[in-house]
Amino acid sequence: MPKRTPDSWREHAERALRDAGYHRGGAREAVLGLLADQACALSAQEIDDRLRAGDRAVGRASVYRVLEQLAELKLVMRVEVGDGIARYEPNRPGGEHHHHVVCDTCGQIEPFEDPDLELAIHRLSSRLRFDVGEHDVVLRGECRACRS
Repeated sequence: MPKRTPDSWREHAERALRDAGYHRGGAREAVLGLLADQACALSAQEIDDRLRAGDRAVGRASVYRVLEQLAELKLVMRVEVGDGIARYEPNRPGGEHHHHVVCDTCGQIEPFEDPDLELAIHRLSSRLRFDVGEHDVVLRGECRACRS
């Protein structure tokens, strides 16, 4: 599996947006930079809040517009964890990805990777004769802190 680097996704996204005819802009640069450095999915509100906290205030409508462009070009994956809030994370050029565990008590979301799970999904895909283009596994339960 290739090493994940924020720059490789960001460069890939900038190239794809340019090739699709989108013009560079401050909002897009800010959103790309923030997403490239994230370990897990963020909502549009969380992206807006983090940009404002980092002195990169961007209009909320601009954040939504950039996310829409990125989703249209399949540069981000829209992640649904069951709380009615869409979250977004980079679709890495090499296809590497992770899944999520969600605490039903506190709402904490954590990423996880499991090669055995990926193998099981591949085997299931073959058995069903179904070409799985993308997938996301969300496991729900209670985190260690909430169980204590």
